[in-house]
Amino acid sequence: MKILVLNCGSSSLKYQLIDSESENVLAKGLCERIGIDGRLKHEVPGKDKFVSEAPLPDHTTAIQSVIEALTDAEHGVISDVKEINAVGHRVAHGGEYFAKSVLITDEVLESIKKCVELAPLHNPANIAGIEVCAKLIPGVPQVAVFDTAFHQTMPEKAYLYAIPYKYYEKYKIRKYGFHGTSHKYVAQECAKMMDMPIEELKIITCHLGNGASICAVRNGISIDTSMGFTPLDGIAMGTRSGSIDPAAVLYLMKKENLSVDEMDNILNKQSGVLGISGVSSDFRDIESAEAEGNERATIALEVFAYRVAKTIGEYVATMKGVDAIVFTAGLGENSGETRQVVCDYLRYLGIRIDSYKNSLRGKAMEITTKQSRVQVFVIPTNEELMIARDTKELVLG
Repeated sequence: MKILVLNCGSSSLKYQLIDSESENVLAKGLCERIGIDGRLKHEVPGKDKFVSEAPLPDHTTAIQSVIEALTDAEHGVISDVKEINAVGHRVAHGGEYFAKSVLITDEVLESIKKCVELAPLHNPANIAGIEVCAKLIPGVPQVAVFDTAFHQTMPEKAYLYAIPYKYYEKYKIRKYGFHGTSHKYVAQECAKMMDMPIEELKIITCHLGNGASICAVRNGISIDTSMGFTPLDGIAMGTRSGSIDPAAVLYLMKKENLSVDEMDNILNKQSGVLGISGVSSDFRDIESAEAEGNERATIALEVFAYRVAKTIGEYVATMKGVDAIVFTAGLGENSGETRQVVCDYLRYLGIRIDSYKNSLRGKAMEITTKQSRVQVFVIPTNEELMIARDTKELVLG
């Protein structure tokens, strides 16, 4: 079956058309600047890229443009929209309503709408994509795959905050976790590479990109993760502070006479390795600055690696051991230096990195030696494929 995977943002839309049998990508693309001027970039393996500068005033027009690109005689891959058998949507937040991916019904859509206040920047765009597809491709089953769902297996002791319980009851303030689709995918791929049932493994997955989170996966389910009520919590990231003493935030707001929105902007957009280094939120730029002797760049990289290693250590304790550690996402997949520094902290676990393997890029592989007591893997994430797999499973029953 052919599955259209959509990731709708407020001003952008990523898509892939995937053959669920072969798991090959038939076409993929990106709609940018929705609501501004609009641009569609469309790619088909083995063909030249197609770019359209036509206006995209809203998500309806954007998805219609995607369908037109997919069915175009010259650069399309299907002859009719009816060849799309299902649509899988990435949905940012499912709250406590959803612990797994679901077929979208009117009731499901209403529950997703109730989670808008938990993800005000993302859920409205996800909802728009669902509603537009229902109009443009009527009758085609749609599936919602939630960033938060994989972490709904966390126990209360992991997800509750030590604040008055009434605020959890009233506002559902708790740890939700994010990047769930990525953590689930690489954990499953890790088990395949180890040739062992995931139900028998303790795996720590490290999704390290501009946004970064770590997850403890025991017996195939998430039991803890580093992001919290929002993606701001956890390890330091590109522009996000990660965990910080709440009293320091209040102190800074008083000292600088900052509003809530101004403080939010500082923590989400001006902090992380950008805030420490003063160079960039791109780790490649920071590594270049470090090579030129920039001390703050060095400190930024040290803070990041230290917090990653510390969180891994926490999860080793939480799971009472670990069989494998996985690095994924932009930095996790491409920075052998970062992986080496993190794993140097973990030598007490018997981890031994193979320097040559760690220098390679672009494929899933183990990077530890045969003597290593814990296996370490680099596994490129593929959230779109995970969405397609969940969609196929739900549609076919």
